[in-house]
Amino acid sequence: MSEEQFGALPREGAVETGGSIVEVLVHGTDVPPALGAPAGGSMARRRVAMLLENKMTVAGLVVIVGLILFSFVGPLIYHTNQTGSFLLRENLPPSGRFPLGTDPEGRDELGRLMLGGQSSLEVGFGVAVVATLFGMMWGAIAGFTGGILDSLMMRIVDALLAIPLLFFIVLLASIIRPNLVLIFLVIAAGSWMEMARLVRGEVLALRERDYVAASRVFGARSHRIILRHLIPNVMGVVVVAGTFIVADSILAFAALAFLGLGVPPPATSWGDLLTIGVDNVFNGFWWQLWPAAVALVLVEIAVNIVGDGVRDVVEQRLIRR
Repeated sequence: MSEEQFGALPREGAVETGGSIVEVLVHGTDVPPALGAPAGGSMARRRVAMLLENKMTVAGLVVIVGLILFSFVGPLIYHTNQTGSFLLRENLPPSGRFPLGTDPEGRDELGRLMLGGQSSLEVGFGVAVVATLFGMMWGAIAGFTGGILDSLMMRIVDALLAIPLLFFIVLLASIIRPNLVLIFLVIAAGSWMEMARLVRGEVLALRERDYVAASRVFGARSHRIILRHLIPNVMGVVVVAGTFIVADSILAFAALAFLGLGVPPPATSWGDLLTIGVDNVFNGFWWQLWPAAVALVLVEIAVNIVGDGVRDVVEQRLIRR
């Protein structure tokens, strides 16, 4: 008898609909808290409803969506030239023609803020996706396999965590000229280890559950157990940790730009704009500092608020289990 024979059984609600208890053991689904509770996608809808009940979380989502629209849709509406230099209009204060003034090269500061938001948000969300996926798979394999392989994989993680990220980036920048792809890969390479340790700890507990033992009895292969049973059950914790990786990556990207290791011009980021603003703030050019600083603070606060909201939903699910 194989696990595939149970594929026709309902994925959720097996207990209250009269399905086999083996279905619950094999697929590791959460049993609804009360009989007669709606099945199907209702659990996901309840979690979304819980998330949207938190007004702070909704406000954070609105800010994030607003910044994404500002950075990627804004340039399609507000057209500026961000590749040339216009020395006759350098360091102009905000006006009707230039709502946020101009920079030392005479370029529209509002257009620079939009362009900088593109690279900052791309790095933040892109690094979070790559680091989360790689760290999740690394931790799941290490935790499920155990033994020598687990020890070896986690010692590699410990060794990488011992290397300061900024030191590694500065060393790399002295060899290769920094660009957006290189910075993205370096930040991602320094961001997946904590995710791996978190997922490993969750998998160490989950691999002793009854539904994992049942899958082994039915002849399921290791990769199937990891992908089908273990990873889905750690996704709540992974999503929470992933939101904080977004904030950390954007902050790391800004820190690198502040150290002079940002993207080469004419490209820019909020960190680059912040660096220029700090250099010129004592000259009275406040408009070159505060817009980028406010954008960075807003995205950091918004992402962390959303992460807290997702964590509350995940904790409620774990308490019910």
